[in-house]
Amino acid sequence: MSHAKSREVTLPVKITDELGLSLDRLRQAWRENPASVPKGLSCSESKEGQFVLVAAESAFVTLPGACVIKGIGAIEMLGDDPLFEAGANSKSLLLKASPEGWKFSVKFVPPIVRERNAK
Repeated sequence: MSHAKSREVTLPVKITDELGLSLDRLRQAWRENPASVPKGLSCSESKEGQFVLVAAESAFVTLPGACVIKGIGAIEMLGDDPLFEAGANSKSLLLKASPEGWKFSVKFVPPIVRERNAK
């Protein structure tokens, strides 16, 4: 039985001006000194030159209607649907700068469902 690979779900969010400024400050700090990025966050640049921030599961928390990134700020999420299945593992939050604005998504590994001895 093979295990399902990770999935990525785009988040419908509303970004505030304060969060946008925090992300821009983090991008600038990363360019000047990569060691200044807080623990649990990693920064990189895509082939297209877009800034990419990845927050590990330990650096963000999802609440009803919001997602809070440690040291950055809160993102208001639109809609009430759950982002990922209960029991999902290896969650990470991806933030990508694009010409249209910031894109947010969550990458996770769905829970393993074993159907052994089921009759």
